Amino acid sequence: MIWIYRLLFPFVMLALSPYYVLRMRRRGGYSRGFTHRFGAGPTLPPARPGSRRVWLQAVSVGEMLAIEPILKALAADGTEVVLTTTTSTGFRLAADRYLKLVLSAGYFPIDWLPFSARAWERIRPDLAIITEGERWPEHLRQAGRRGVPVLCINARISDRSYVRLRRFPFAGRLVTGGIGRLLAASAGDAERFRALGYPADRIEVTGNIKLDVSIPLLDPAALAALGTELGLGEGRLVLLGSSTWPGEEEALVDALVAARAKGIPCSLLLVPRHAERRFEVEKLLKSTGLSYHFRSRGRAPAPVDVAVGDTTGELRALTQLADLVFVGKSLPPHDGGQTPVEAASLGKALLFGPGMANFRTISEDLLLRGAARRVADAPALVREALLLLGNRELRQAAAAASAAWRRENGGGVDRTLAAIRREFAAINKAR
Repeated sequence: MIWIYRLLFPFVMLALSPYYVLRMRRRGGYSRGFTHRFGAGPTLPPARPGSRRVWLQAVSVGEMLAIEPILKALAADGTEVVLTTTTSTGFRLAADRYLKLVLSAGYFPIDWLPFSARAWERIRPDLAIITEGERWPEHLRQAGRRGVPVLCINARISDRSYVRLRRFPFAGRLVTGGIGRLLAASAGDAERFRALGYPADRIEVTGNIKLDVSIPLLDPAALAALGTELGLGEGRLVLLGSSTWPGEEEALVDALVAARAKGIPCSLLLVPRHAERRFEVEKLLKSTGLSYHFRSRGRAPAPVDVAVGDTTGELRALTQLADLVFVGKSLPPHDGGQTPVEAASLGKALLFGPGMANFRTISEDLLLRGAARRVADAPALVREALLLLGNRELRQAAAAASAAWRRENGGGVDRTLAAIRREFAAINKAR
C-alpha cells in the first residue's frame, strides 16, 4: 500500500500545487525556511550522550499554543525537541516563543519518500510525537523502518475524515498503521479509532490538552490600554468575531448595525482566521460606511465602530476584551469550526454556527451547559447576538457556565506527559 501512495503522491502534489502556491502567496511568510519542506531543515548537532531526542510535529497556531506546557516539561527534563509545523503562522509562533525550549524549529517536510527520508536522516529522533490529525503515511513508514516509536497525542478525527476512512478502510490502515500509541482527546474519538480497526489496547483517553490552556490575564489597566489602541470606545460592549471566515464578517457587521439601531452601545472586533484577508475585509467595511481600524496599522487615532485584529498570536489577549464571542468557520457554507476553548476558558458567552464538527464534543458540552448558543445561519446570528447584547443577565449566565466548564475539565497535559515518560522508559529499557 505504501508503494501506491509513493507512486501517486508526486502526481497529486503536482495537480494541487497551483492551489497551494496561491495560498502561500496570499498568506506570505513562507520564504523563510522554505527548503525545510524538502527535508533540508536546520543543521543539528549530534545527540548528547544519554539524552533523548523527540521530533514533535504540530500543524499550526492552535496546536503550537496547546503544546507549550509539554515543551516546557520536556525541556526541564533535558529532552532535545526538534519542533516542526506546517503553516507560516505556526512557524512564526515557534520562532517567537519556543526557540529557548527546543533544539530547532522548522517546517514539516513534504510527505514524499525523498524529502521525508532526508529529514529523518537529519533529525534521527528516539521518539516521534504527532498531534491531533497529523498522520502522514510516509512519515509513519520512515519511523517504522528505523524502529522509532510514534505517539499521537490529542488524537482526534473529524466527521468528514471518519466517513472517508470508513468508506476506504485501506486508507485508514495507511494513516494509523505506523502509530504505536494513540492518546485520544475524548472517549468519542477513541471509539472512532477502534471502529476504524486501530487496536483498543493501544488507545488511551488522556483528554484534550487544549482544555489545559494557560492564558496570561491582562490587568484592568492593560486591558483598557489595549482597547484604546484598537479604537474600541470606552463604555461599549464588544462583540468579537473569533477566527472568522468569508461571509461571517458580513453577518457580524449586520449584528453590530442591528444592535446600534436598538440603542445598544457596542463595537465590533473582528479577528479573521487568516490575516492576509485584511484587504478583503477592508473592502467589506468600506462598503458599510462604518469607521474601522486595523491592528497592524498601529494605534487607532480615535474610537471606531469596527476594530480588526489582523495580527498573529494576539487572539487570547483580544478575547479578553469581549462581552460576546462568535466562533468562526461555523456558519454555512463553512464547516469544522475554529476552537471555542480559549473563549470558554476566559469565561465568555459564546455563539457558533452548526459547523463545529472539529470540536463536536466540546461544543455539545458547552451547549448543554448553557455556555453557548447555536445559530443556524446569518439571520439567526444577528437575532441571538442582539438578544445577548441587550440582556446582561443572559450574558452573565452564559459566561458563568463557560467558566464552570473550564474548571471541571482539564488534566490532559499531565496525563499526556505521563504517557510520554512511559515511552521514554520503554526506550531506555530497550537500549
